[in-house]
Amino acid sequence: MLDDTDRRILRHYQHNATLSPADLAERANVTPATCTRRLDKMKSAGIIRANRAVIDWRVLGYEVEVSLRITLEKTNPRAFDEFIIEARCITHIVEIQTFLGRVDVRLSVIARDMAHYQQIYRSAILTLPHIADIEALMHVARLKSDEVLPL
Repeated sequence: MLDDTDRRILRHYQHNATLSPADLAERANVTPATCTRRLDKMKSAGIIRANRAVIDWRVLGYEVEVSLRITLEKTNPRAFDEFIIEARCITHIVEIQTFLGRVDVRLSVIARDMAHYQQIYRSAILTLPHIADIEALMHVARLKSDEVLPL
């Protein structure tokens, strides 16, 4: 699907998506026209999904991050869908992941401090439907957070 030229472009692009097409082309050792055409092709194919800002929550005052592992009740066939619909509405949930196994869903929740987290937990998380069990894991450090692929 990808040739060496595509990989070379992506290797540089994933490290700095703000490079101009000319700068990216120079680093990838292709012409600007080739670089632009290849990027457009990879965007159309869904390989490049988005360019986005990565915001440091801590700089904005969010000092607490908690990972909640949630097991849902299995008696209601709509439990999963109803849970996800409501969880998406909670602004302090910044990530939702689903799993096969004992844990059904993982929520990543941010808060300003522990009192703020406790308020979010009691007023928003515990009111989500169909929860059978919750395990909270307090985030201590992010040692690696990278979506860079080994191209």
